[in-house]
Amino acid sequence: MYFVFENRLSSFCLSGSVSGLTLKLMKTSVIEMLDTLSDDDYVNVARFNEKAYAVVPCFTTLVQANIKNKKIFKEAVMNMQAKGTTDYKTGFQFAFDQLLNTNAPRANCNKMIMMFTDGGEDRAQDIFEKYNWPNKTVRVFTFSVGQHNYDVTPLQWIACANKGYYFEIPSIGAIRINTQEYLDVLGRPMVLAGERAKQVQWTNVYQDALGLGLVITGTMPVFNLTTDGDSKNQLILGVMGVDIALSEIKELTPRYKLGANGYTFAIDPNGYVLLHPNLQPKIINFREPVTLDFLDAELPDRNKEEIRRQMIDGKAGQRRIKTLVKSVDERYIDEVQRTYIWSPVEGTDYSLGLVLPSYSENHIKANLSDQILQVQCKYQRQANAKPCGMMCVFLREYCKDLELSNNNTEFLLNFIALMEKVTPDSKQCEAHRSSTDGGITRVFPKRASDTWEENPEPFNASFYRRSLDNKGYIFRAPYQNDTIGILVSTAVDVTIGSRNLKPAGKIQLHVHLATVMRSLEAVRLSLQDLLCYLIDDGGFLVMSNQKDYMNKIGMFFGEVDATLFYALYNNSFYKRKQSYDYQSVCDPVPSSNTGAAPRGVFVPTIADVLNVAWWTSAAEFVCSSCVTVQTQFYFSNISSSYNILQDCDNCSRLIHARRINNTNLLFVVAEKLSCDSCEIEKLSQVETECILTHKSRYRKGTTTCFDYSVLVSTHPHFHLFIQRNLLEYLQLNVYGGHNELCKPRPQE
Repeated sequence: MYFVFENRLSSFCLSGSVSGLTLKLMKTSVIEMLDTLSDDDYVNVARFNEKAYAVVPCFTTLVQANIKNKKIFKEAVMNMQAKGTTDYKTGFQFAFDQLLNTNAPRANCNKMIMMFTDGGEDRAQDIFEKYNWPNKTVRVFTFSVGQHNYDVTPLQWIACANKGYYFEIPSIGAIRINTQEYLDVLGRPMVLAGERAKQVQWTNVYQDALGLGLVITGTMPVFNLTTDGDSKNQLILGVMGVDIALSEIKELTPRYKLGANGYTFAIDPNGYVLLHPNLQPKIINFREPVTLDFLDAELPDRNKEEIRRQMIDGKAGQRRIKTLVKSVDERYIDEVQRTYIWSPVEGTDYSLGLVLPSYSENHIKANLSDQILQVQCKYQRQANAKPCGMMCVFLREYCKDLELSNNNTEFLLNFIALMEKVTPDSKQCEAHRSSTDGGITRVFPKRASDTWEENPEPFNASFYRRSLDNKGYIFRAPYQNDTIGILVSTAVDVTIGSRNLKPAGKIQLHVHLATVMRSLEAVRLSLQDLLCYLIDDGGFLVMSNQKDYMNKIGMFFGEVDATLFYALYNNSFYKRKQSYDYQSVCDPVPSSNTGAAPRGVFVPTIADVLNVAWWTSAAEFVCSSCVTVQTQFYFSNISSSYNILQDCDNCSRLIHARRINNTNLLFVVAEKLSCDSCEIEKLSQVETECILTHKSRYRKGTTTCFDYSVLVSTHPHFHLFIQRNLLEYLQLNVYGGHNELCKPRPQE
């Protein structure tokens, strides 16, 4: 059941009297209560004895009840220890201070305090008189945890005097039911609101347990509107809903008309993406929604923050920005221009966005009925192609014997030149390939297709998409343990008037590493005392005159020569960009459903029973999602050559570095260090796990709130409470005159 509840605060009582099974029940109850909250709620959890403390010290105010914050709460609750004696006043004082803090983000709807305790005598009446009476804008729910002989009358009075409810949790089996029944109380104003409350609510993205993949669900409450005489029922019977697979929505988007680097995305009022090419969770977890913020799906900047804010506010707009994008293989970063266009989706809380590079803003509309145009290109009609479709593959001839040179720069120029002069039949080139936006790829010669391991879909290939955003020839060093070789690619564009279109075609060339090393043999022999390197724009080694570095080609250069790469970074040849991956996979941990005690707490749902993976994972280690920090390097604006003097502890050396025109390569010549030590910062691309907390981001609260109705009936259990405790009731009547707050009457 999905409801929108705002501004909750759970006060968690831990005193010296809480121990053993009662303590475990209390911790489990609080965790179960946290699971009833959604991203539209704000929460804090406190423990109190003589004083009250937030269980998470850095959460000094209410925080959004998102997945990350709830995980932090749960870990803190499980590590708590009982000590001291109970003072309800300190706990409630802390709770009301939190709710009255207007400097923290909130949605200003239902306000609640949940108190879990094993008993106490204090009623904290003066606190309620000061903060909550007579309007009673904050509901208080009390939970008596464990089996004990304490008097629960004060807990019942606290709940009834503050429009709440009293529950008992004597055992593990009662946790799930009794931590969810408070929803019936909160739902009564919604039922009485009638048609105004029958609004479709959309869930976060989540993994479907029955195999539909990522889905969202639209839900609508079903009310019990029966009457008994003059009394009207006020219960929510349940919800009706419909699942929509994201794959079905993606099929409606014109992906292939937008080009390889164009895409659509959609976000909800919390800023979470519903659609985005980077929404790719690596772990299937049926118990947690997939929440990825728009600013976490992309490399954030101020422009994107403003775009996100306008989309959440339901505004339409368009903006062309310069931004950073990460390559598909997450090794490179490119500085590009993109046009963002966004507009709200009518009838929903979602907002839809479109992202286009400048070269994808126009397209050629061909007239395929013109036979003269058809004979001007070679084409290959697929067996299953539609009658109206025809794909052309334009082949360029390249590959020729490589002309050797003792000068590395001259050798590189010769190497680039060969791509435009050679024939496809040359045996020195391992493989050649041409690709188009239409998805057609041709690999030649034929023998090369047996070992071709690139993605057959050009739009999913990292080299293909990077070539569109970069001019000239793009060299890509091989991945580790990749024997194919160095990949060189370039995009062929077309300019019609003032409009530029990419790609009219894409050409790639693979060069085997052994061929490269044979070509550099003469250079290596003549320059034995110098280190010569070609490094690409991501900081990966492409070529070297050092024979021992044959097996290091493709490695991050900071791992090959840490001191030299630090000198290049320190002299602004490279910039560093750190980003966070919120969809990473952590090391395996023991399943929370294994072991005697946890298994008793966990109750499988129908979805669990129907899921084969649940049966097979009961006694296994499982992976969990985590946040990792990624580091990429990219070229700065330096385009000319520079000489660098690098000073170390007991020696120094000269370094010459030069950007090679029309490529993504940096040519570096350096003297060998004559000493072993050099004080530097070790630069690395290794992905590491981190614990990340950030400031609350802008979100849009709910537009409607059902937190009060004059027609809500007094809770039925309160009448029984009064009958059983008539003497106590009379004492309260005489004591403070606040009996009217608890006196049973037809309406609140």
